[in-house]
Amino acid sequence: MGFSTPWWLLLLLAVAALGAGYVVLLRRRRRDTVAFTNLELLDRIAPHRPGRLRHLPAVALILALTLLTIALAGPTAEARVPRNRATVVLVIDVSLSMQATDVEPTRLAAAQAAAKSFADQLTPGVNLGLVSFAGTAAVLVSPTTDREPIKRAVDGLKLAESTATGDAILAALQSIETFSQALIGASGEGPPPARIVLMSDGGQTVPGGPGAEDQPRGSFTAARKAAEVHVPVSTISFGTDYGTIELDADKPPVSVAVDDEAMRRIAELSNGQFFTAASETELRQVYAQLGEQIGYEMRKVDTSRPWLAGGALALFVGVGAGIGLGRRLP
Repeated sequence: MGFSTPWWLLLLLAVAALGAGYVVLLRRRRRDTVAFTNLELLDRIAPHRPGRLRHLPAVALILALTLLTIALAGPTAEARVPRNRATVVLVIDVSLSMQATDVEPTRLAAAQAAAKSFADQLTPGVNLGLVSFAGTAAVLVSPTTDREPIKRAVDGLKLAESTATGDAILAALQSIETFSQALIGASGEGPPPARIVLMSDGGQTVPGGPGAEDQPRGSFTAARKAAEVHVPVSTISFGTDYGTIELDADKPPVSVAVDDEAMRRIAELSNGQFFTAASETELRQVYAQLGEQIGYEMRKVDTSRPWLAGGALALFVGVGAGIGLGRRLP
């Protein structure tokens, strides 16, 4: 908890002085009462002297002044609030390995359902874009707050050969840069925070060969580029170690085990987060967690209203008690 104008708290010294003055007056009144020599006459004059309730008006008013003073100081607290400016690009792998049925009904179908759920749950102020990739990457939808184009594009995803993970990250970065420049030109504000969410079930195959991830089009090179422009890549390694696909009916199934290490390395190099999911349920949980992180932020907000309400209530109690107990304002 903090205060936007803490110097108002100096008024609490005056409130403390009023409280001390009230205590001094009570002691002086008690001393004068004891000094009254004819106590029997005092009992006849005031047989029903007020008890402890006589302090209620003063205590309530001092409490009211305390609460209202704190409200004047502008108390603030950290609170979780929806973002009104952010850019997210969802990058989905549509290589042939996504037809594996180790995730029911298939990896691709489960990914489509979870992606549409992610789009629906993301806070309205976040601009969401979509990139799909297999042998090449394609920007299907530029970042927008309209979720319907995203969901239609997700429904239309088609499988293709190869996995160009680096190209996909670079395409997402280009989409973010283009969108950010348009926002800067329209509003004059700085670019909003951005993030890439990459969902894939394996390592890259384009370009191929040893050390291909570090080539100019490689996934690790693209991850480093993302780190340079402060766009973390949160990776979701989707699938299991026992996934297989049939490329030829006359040949045995081909293993398409998920490649966790490649996805983990991309997240590390880009300062992002790494997640795993082996079912549609787990994938939805990962997307829900990402949605919470992306769609909301911790921000200091004004919390003076409860203090004002408490001060007003204490003021009413003090005035009411003064009229009811002493037949006068306290």
